[in-house]
Amino acid sequence: MNSSSSPMMHHALFGVWLFCASILPAAAETGVTDKTVVIGQNITLQGGKNDYGVAAQQGAKLYIDQVNAAGGVHGRKLVLRTLDDDNKAGNAQANARTLVNDGAFLLFGSIEGGPSMEIVKVAHDAGVPFFGPMAGSPGLRRPYEPMVFPVRAEHREEFRALMAWGKNVGLKTVGFFHADSDTGREHLQNVNLLAKELGMQVVMPMPFKSDLSDAQIDTMVQALAQSKPDLVFNHGSVGLYGKLISKAKLAGLKTNFMAVNSGSSQLAKSLGPLGGGMLFSQVVPSPWERKRELTREYQDAARRADANAEFTYGGMEGFMTAKALVLALRAAGRDLSRAGFVRALEGAQFDLGGVHARYRSGDHEGSRFVDLSMVARDGRFLH
Repeated sequence: MNSSSSPMMHHALFGVWLFCASILPAAAETGVTDKTVVIGQNITLQGGKNDYGVAAQQGAKLYIDQVNAAGGVHGRKLVLRTLDDDNKAGNAQANARTLVNDGAFLLFGSIEGGPSMEIVKVAHDAGVPFFGPMAGSPGLRRPYEPMVFPVRAEHREEFRALMAWGKNVGLKTVGFFHADSDTGREHLQNVNLLAKELGMQVVMPMPFKSDLSDAQIDTMVQALAQSKPDLVFNHGSVGLYGKLISKAKLAGLKTNFMAVNSGSSQLAKSLGPLGGGMLFSQVVPSPWERKRELTREYQDAARRADANAEFTYGGMEGFMTAKALVLALRAAGRDLSRAGFVRALEGAQFDLGGVHARYRSGDHEGSRFVDLSMVARDGRFLH
């Protein structure tokens, strides 16, 4: 008998292979099962010492918990895995790689520009979506990165709001306290462009290193007394900026100090009465007013979880960012994949409850929402 297979046997084997292939399930996407989706979060908690990070993480979890209690997204519960980068960029990149290697479907919800930009590198290299970095760095949007989807407005829009307010009340010259880094210089470039647009003048850039000493801050205060900018605002670094403001006010300077949202509650608390009258930009609505649907949702969810819950800007931002994530996952559909998630967001627009976020191919802008708040002498934020 001929040992070679007959054509009839080849056809029979091929038919069996087709039948088996047809009944095998499609390969599952990393981080996705029939019942769960794993969300990998690196965030700056600093072991509980970073007030804004802790509040943002709690706000995100608050929204995710209520979604899970209602059945999840397309029948899947969201499993949030959180790692703390201790506000160190190297840790953030290592954490992001760990989360991806351990099976996260996407990366989510960092704070701070330096750590967030390190996560962008991981998202790019691994082809994993990075949704909702809660930072205002220009590099999260420019140059365009197809895997990165910010929600909150970038710092440039906060600078614009602060400077426009200053111009409207007759202020003309600007001082800018910024990190002596590539990102800080990008922020300074944006401030210069905005000054030209608004007919103002940047008279005192104030670059600083992270090890800025008290003696160096004293020198800055002396320079402020000579340059006399009408207004000064910052790019992050709440602790150092707070020292500068305190020393300047105690020296009798009449400069109008303002600040971006990052760590606003922390800064106002540390300044105490010296912070009275300071203007802050905010990238979420007031967490204490019920004018917008988003705020009402946040307050009601917080009170259901804890009748004595304190409302915060950080909690509000985490809650809003998690809501945007859930809307994005719903838009991606039941047949969830990373590629499908990205496709679903190309051209998507979400109403988060009075705050709108939009994404286009080549432009993942997110939100432009910026609000202004002023601190009363007792530390309360007034809209």
